[in-house]
Amino acid sequence: SFCFDQMANQDINIDQPRYDQSSYIGRAKHFFVTTNPLNILASNQELDDSKNLVENYRKTKTLPPNATVEDLWKAKYLMDSAFHPDTKEKMFFIGRMSAQVPGNLLITAGMLTWYKTTQGTVFWQVINQSFNAIVNYTNRSGDKPISNSRLATSFAIATGSATTTALFLNSLTKKMPPIAGRFVPFAAVAAANCFNLPFMRSSEIEEGIQLLNDKDEKIGQSPKTAKIAISQVVISRVIMATPGMVLAPIAMNFLEKKYPRIKTSLPMTLGLQLVLIGTCLVFATPMCCALFPQKSSIKVGSLEEHIKDKLYKDGYKDTDHVYYNKGL
Repeated sequence: SFCFDQMANQDINIDQPRYDQSSYIGRAKHFFVTTNPLNILASNQELDDSKNLVENYRKTKTLPPNATVEDLWKAKYLMDSAFHPDTKEKMFFIGRMSAQVPGNLLITAGMLTWYKTTQGTVFWQVINQSFNAIVNYTNRSGDKPISNSRLATSFAIATGSATTTALFLNSLTKKMPPIAGRFVPFAAVAAANCFNLPFMRSSEIEEGIQLLNDKDEKIGQSPKTAKIAISQVVISRVIMATPGMVLAPIAMNFLEKKYPRIKTSLPMTLGLQLVLIGTCLVFATPMCCALFPQKSSIKVGSLEEHIKDKLYKDGYKDTDHVYYNKGL
């Protein structure tokens, strides 16, 4: 059995995801594993052991006697869920993609339950943007540090835009049907994403996102590519929030009309919110992370002139592709 595993190991490219990342289905499978909320329960020892197993295999192309190929892939996905792909550092647990479902579940339920009051709106928007700031910083592209002043300004912009949008829309929806007010938190979250992410990663827009060749060697930086990457992340984040913050309110509106008792019971309201939102997030998180490849490519001919000139000198052609990590 060990000999068979040793032979099978030779064909494993552990530096690439197990599933084909050129197809949406392959990317979705990849993110269903890496965003699995159970990954957040892994201890530091388990994470370090997983990284050691993968790193050892990367160097030796062999597995220890007690490990199988399946064990290797489990270790790889556990490692990917906790270590940054560029910096290789262990990520703060709240910022890991495996924390997205439980974190967003509680926050979204709070926003959709207490959206009618000013205090509730402000409180949950601040909590949501605090969580988003941690996630955005943790999953930034490249290994560039983000200054404390940029973090603070980004948080202030996101919180201000989300809270202002929510309070303004709440005032407009008072004379509208009740269902209109339920969509205010979604509009606020969408607005905040459009402001927060570009500012948080504005150094990439100014200086460029790291470009890599097919050997993962750094070959340049492209501001144009950074704008593409950040736009893709904004789109993914907004769509990711849509099922839990649009479908769940529609379902709650229907249930409250059919069963009026729900309105008068906070435990029942909150419980239903958690079930509906949790169901949406379990599927929406990996499926929306998969909308665009995390390791994306761009043709050399589409890059800025000075970058093209440099790559031409290095032997690249217009039709050749270079790669970048778009972030999440």
